[in-house]
Amino acid sequence: MLNYISSMSLKCAVELGVPDIIHNHGRPIALPDLVTALEIHPSKTCFVYRVISLLVHSCFFAITVKEKKKQKQHMISPPYSRLLLKDKLPCLSPHILTLCPAFLTAWQFLGNWIKADKGTTPFEIAQGMTLWEYEDHNPAFNSLFKEAMASDSGMLNLAIRDCKPVFLGLGSLVDVEGGIGKVASIISKAFPQLKCTVLDLSHVVANLPDTENVKFIGGDMFHSNPPADALLLKLTLHAYSDEECLKILKKCREAIPSDGGKVIIIDTVINKEKEEHQVTEAKLFFDMLMMVVVTGRERSERDWEKLFLESG
Repeated sequence: MLNYISSMSLKCAVELGVPDIIHNHGRPIALPDLVTALEIHPSKTCFVYRVISLLVHSCFFAITVKEKKKQKQHMISPPYSRLLLKDKLPCLSPHILTLCPAFLTAWQFLGNWIKADKGTTPFEIAQGMTLWEYEDHNPAFNSLFKEAMASDSGMLNLAIRDCKPVFLGLGSLVDVEGGIGKVASIISKAFPQLKCTVLDLSHVVANLPDTENVKFIGGDMFHSNPPADALLLKLTLHAYSDEECLKILKKCREAIPSDGGKVIIIDTVINKEKEEHQVTEAKLFFDMLMMVVVTGRERSERDWEKLFLESG
């Protein structure tokens, strides 16, 4: 019941900039020095300690105790909080910051949504519009959401060198619903022979500058895609229902050559029997998130196979 307290405490630490302060200190930092760096009133020191204590228990931070002038000092170091450092790869801080009222309020409507025949998602009941419409009407939320997607895309840097066989023989690639082009940029740098095109809605790609290997095109993946040797869908399909995925995949199939063309999908595969408990738990959390905020879901290998076969 109280799992959310861990999540919101982590968000607090990210908003305060605690991971960056500890990292920039260059060594474990004493709590009073952390409070000084946070530029908060000394009376709040005990509250900072209580937040840090929970996050130490969750292994985001570590605390060691050392003697200094016959007094015990609590020294804080950042083992796993390195994942939250700004301007580092991978940086997951933008994901933490999406724990905002727009998302959290939707969960209050989950039970009513299941019982009532209204609204496509709990998010739509809560906000009176879909997630995509909410993005268009709320620039601050849109910026936050896009930054989170871009930070996730940046993690492709960690795996791209292992993906060389996937891109062999390809001359062109379209990143479908590719946002600001983070993934396309990473792929084009790793495989300079590839000419990459980013397809997304016109207002998303408007004013984004083309480069030698990455071009931007406004369009709708439900209607058509630019022709290319390969089409890429990164964490796109899990946001859509099976019916919507079939429409998307059929349009992808039309855009690639019948001989040698590829549709490359980067997405979650649930495998409860072969995965560690925490890995499956994280995927099931995402499955619930897709149910609450959009019309999608996370899928098993059998689910994916069904989609591929039905879409041709």
